[in-house]
Amino acid sequence: MGRLVLLGCIAYLVVGIGQLVVGTVMEPMVASYGIKYGDGGQLVMNQFLGGLIGIALAPWLMGKIGKKPLLLGALGIMAAAEFIYTLHPKWSVMLTTAPFAGFGFGTTEAVVGSFIIGSALGNANVAMSRVEIFFGVGALLMPFAGAALISGGYWDSAFGLVGGLAAVTLVAWLIFWPTILDRPVEHTVHSEAGLRRMPHRGLALVVLAACSAFFAVYVGLEMSFVHYLPSLLVNQNGLSESTASLSLSLFWGAMTIGRMVSGQAADRWGGGVYMLVTCVAAALIFTLLGGVGGTWSTFALTFLAGLAMSGMFAIALVFANRAVPGMTERTTSLLMAFGGIGGALMPKLTGWFLDENGEEATRWLFAGFAVLMLAIIVWALLSAKALGRARSAAAVAVGKL
Repeated sequence: MGRLVLLGCIAYLVVGIGQLVVGTVMEPMVASYGIKYGDGGQLVMNQFLGGLIGIALAPWLMGKIGKKPLLLGALGIMAAAEFIYTLHPKWSVMLTTAPFAGFGFGTTEAVVGSFIIGSALGNANVAMSRVEIFFGVGALLMPFAGAALISGGYWDSAFGLVGGLAAVTLVAWLIFWPTILDRPVEHTVHSEAGLRRMPHRGLALVVLAACSAFFAVYVGLEMSFVHYLPSLLVNQNGLSESTASLSLSLFWGAMTIGRMVSGQAADRWGGGVYMLVTCVAAALIFTLLGGVGGTWSTFALTFLAGLAMSGMFAIALVFANRAVPGMTERTTSLLMAFGGIGGALMPKLTGWFLDENGEEATRWLFAGFAVLMLAIIVWALLSAKALGRARSAAAVAVGKL
């Protein structure tokens, strides 16, 4: 299990770096290609649509070609796509390559996530939080590397950095493949028949719908914020491109710090309480961010936003799998797929909104996303509570027979 977690951390480190590279170099990329922010959002959208395809197909592909070929293939595709980015091709080629890069990121994240949750069992909160720490570390390091490359005039080499790391990760998984993943899969009624034969199917579907909506808004908000925060600081606060890109390090540094304790906090408070508290905090922070435009206050609130959002992805993933048990691979894939939808559509929307309405209005758009996220998690928690009551009532009835 230790080897699996270590390799999972390496894979998530590379995915974290890769997911942030476009946002880090957004400003010089837009200037170099002579495009608008909405066009940059299209690149992000194409990449996330590719990720959506990879996530959605991951369970089926895993059954067809196996765990090892799927993961190694995804890492190879990721590396190849990033190296193509490095060549600074025509913008049409960039847009065409983006879905392949996204497929690599999305498939890697979904497959490794299902490996961790399926193998960690009762320690899933802590194990997933540990792996997510390295996603945050990768996202934290990318702005520093990007700022140095931007300052030197080599911003497009940031893609080559991601490609090289993906290739190294592929070799690591190939050589040190965890044998725990080779054990036979334990088939259950749920994994074979899905929701069709699951008790309280209607309530389970509502829980999954609420959790899916949460992932769409959470990932969409996170990706919109990190892809356009540097541009807001350049255009509204007058910072240089390289300095503005470092603002992302505040967000991801806070993410990394928060993930060090989020698993333990969720186990102590309960996953539902943890999600509610952090979503309330995020809504308040982004609302303040909408009304405060100063550079230092923006930096401070960005750090607090990272703390508030740090454990949401991992804890919500475990929460959903525990609320609707027996379908780890399918549930993980479903939730990450909806995260991919949000990550594809919301940055595109944000880029268009920024072009049309300016920086100040875009800050309030982020606040609206955060409030929507809070409303959705309340729906998810109430639905899960209703499902739990129905199960308890059914268990009591069976006990009386």
